Amino acid sequence: MNTRLRSALISASIVIAGFGAVTYTACKEDMCKAVICANGSVCNEGSCICPSGYEGSHCETVNRDRFLGNWNVEEDGSISAPANYSVMVEKGDAITDVIIKSFGNYYTSNVKARVKGDTLYIDPQDIPAAGGATSTVEGKGYLTKNIYYGEHAGMVVRYSITTNGVVNDFGTNPSNPDSHPSLWHK
Repeated sequence: MNTRLRSALISASIVIAGFGAVTYTACKEDMCKAVICANGSVCNEGSCICPSGYEGSHCETVNRDRFLGNWNVEEDGSISAPANYSVMVEKGDAITDVIIKSFGNYYTSNVKARVKGDTLYIDPQDIPAAGGATSTVEGKGYLTKNIYYGEHAGMVVRYSITTNGVVNDFGTNPSNPDSHPSLWHK
């Protein structure tokens, strides 16, 4: 009898534990049930996890869009005179790529860049310069706080251009008093 009672108690305990587990998981709310994520993103505990190039609460916004358009540039390089000019930033091939036209108010070739979050990355690249020379450009820019979007956006761009071993620096070398970052405004 003792064995039967023990077996019955064990069986009852298993049934109660199973019922409790089913009841607990059935009552747990699916936080992603009502969340619709865009552009291939996935929901995790009620929040969309965005793929590279997208942002927003539902990954509905293309990140690079805030960089696109006409920018007015004010700059004073380490060896160049102060200048004011316009550049145009357009979509590149990939969702994180952009193309900068009229870079430096001098180059006729486009400069390729990529964006991530609030930052514009100009990876090292060679572009044709006057007289058959080649210049190497590289740098990084970031959108200034509180004016990320729209017609009044601002960006600080720090870059350098090297031509025939001579570097024109725009804010990448803090120890150089003649080097100032380039300021871009829409």
